[in-house]
Amino acid sequence: MFRKVKKRHSSSSSQSSEISTKSKSVDSSLGGLSRSSTVASLDTDSNKSSGNSTSEACAEFRVKYVGCIGKLHFEMSKTLQEPLDLVSYIDAAQQDGKLPFVPGEEEMILAVSKYGVRVASLDQCAVLHRHPLYLIVRMLCYDDGLGAGKNLLALNTTDRKQQDCSIWVYQCSSAEQAQAICKVLSASFDCVLASEKS
Repeated sequence: MFRKVKKRHSSSSSQSSEISTKSKSVDSSLGGLSRSSTVASLDTDSNKSSGNSTSEACAEFRVKYVGCIGKLHFEMSKTLQEPLDLVSYIDAAQQDGKLPFVPGEEEMILAVSKYGVRVASLDQCAVLHRHPLYLIVRMLCYDDGLGAGKNLLALNTTDRKQQDCSIWVYQCSSAEQAQAICKVLSASFDCVLASEKS
């Protein structure tokens, strides 16, 4: 469940970067479960042209925080480029007890805008996590494999000096919600890239 906070339209130049979300089926090497995933990916091609408007989207979603695998060397983010690699890494961390299988009971608000991702308490009095857009390496959503219809949202981020990376994991209530988060993030990238070119 999400709600649009604001939406504005602005004109953009004829050259743009295309951001797409793709659905894939990945097989986890740990347990052999088939999972579907959605990847927010950036495809830059100066030969592609865009429409006349780009939307600046900001949306809020209710999610649960699973955990974070932090302080990984930046080189690790290069080895986790493929969706299956990231899913397998999270699965291994869960098997090793570094990340729980089930999130805590507390729901949080995950807000996505052109500035990045902000996670706050339900009453939005406390900001729990901030992920600036320029530090997000990849966002991936996939079925958690536990049979309850829940999807995990993995956010791979780096630090400002690109020395460390972290994997933040949130649980979404459905595949539709997880895919909507990826789409809004893609629109945010698109908005920023379009504004830089104009």
